[in-house]
Amino acid sequence: MKPDLCLMIGLLLLGGCDQPTPAAKGFAGLGQDAAAFTPVTRDHPLLFPLDHGPHTGFRIEWWYVTANLKDAQGRDWGAQWTLFRSALRPGTETTGWNSPNLWMGHAALTGPGGHQYAETLARGGIGQAGVEPQPFRAWINDWSLQGSDDIGLLQMSANGKGFSYTLKLISNGPLVLHGARGYSEKSGKGQASYYYSQPFYQVSGEVERNGQRVAVTGNAWLDREWSSQPLAAEQSGWDWFSLHLDSGAKLMLFRVREAQGAPYRAGTWISAEGNAQALQGAQIQLQELAWSKQENGHKLPTRWRVQVPAHDMDVQVDALEPNAWMSTRFPYWEGPVRFNGSVSGKGYLEMTGY
Repeated sequence: MKPDLCLMIGLLLLGGCDQPTPAAKGFAGLGQDAAAFTPVTRDHPLLFPLDHGPHTGFRIEWWYVTANLKDAQGRDWGAQWTLFRSALRPGTETTGWNSPNLWMGHAALTGPGGHQYAETLARGGIGQAGVEPQPFRAWINDWSLQGSDDIGLLQMSANGKGFSYTLKLISNGPLVLHGARGYSEKSGKGQASYYYSQPFYQVSGEVERNGQRVAVTGNAWLDREWSSQPLAAEQSGWDWFSLHLDSGAKLMLFRVREAQGAPYRAGTWISAEGNAQALQGAQIQLQELAWSKQENGHKLPTRWRVQVPAHDMDVQVDALEPNAWMSTRFPYWEGPVRFNGSVSGKGYLEMTGY
């Protein structure tokens, strides 16, 4: 089978090029058994800047940036930049077509005129894509995210049909480790990832839609996560929020839905100074308020009630663009949101498995 076709069917799935595509377990096959890969364990210290780079013993990881932006006319925009590394088999990176690593990039621009997205694929070992921790550089084809060793300063660029963006990100706060010092559980059965964020970026730059360039400023959030089996087989997908409060505080929360039974919920409350408090279960209340039909006929919730009683938070979260469906190889919804109620602000919502 040609390498490009192997790439298309192998991304995020275990197995070789000569095997039929297995049925997905969990969203995008992330619930498949991964015993041959490095496990995620408690009390494993995260090390920087080394952990900004790839972790080749693990099956899946991503570098994920979402930016809430505003132009001089007061119009809201959102930009997404994502790079995924997926390993077909355990092992370190090699040169040439024997590389075990496959790469996938997603970019999106949401704002006046709707939601546009692009997907690009690459093979490891031949220079098409990769990540280097010192100085930090992540790239796939001509998309890039690069800057200082401590990722406090980044330049981010990507393009697709009818859109592009070039943004500068500068952080004014610390890295945040989620869960137990970066060990983030995703189920009650031991599935977990290593997970940290840089949620304090200030952003400036330009977005372009259909040849029209617009200067923008705003906030951005970078997520770094790696695992070998982040979901249990019966978990069907997740709903994930990253919220910038007007007070300067931040909130990350998610629920992982079960095929049967109650979803698994967790999150992190982050003070304006960067102090993190892990949230679990009943500390987070999520309620779907309104559903929107997407371009492919799927319906999913684009208005939510989010409550964190311990922090007097009770808000309604609304999608900036309800139809922000990403019809990528593994389709999902991703877009900017606004929220109001006991507090207000902006953020991003991701929904998979619908």
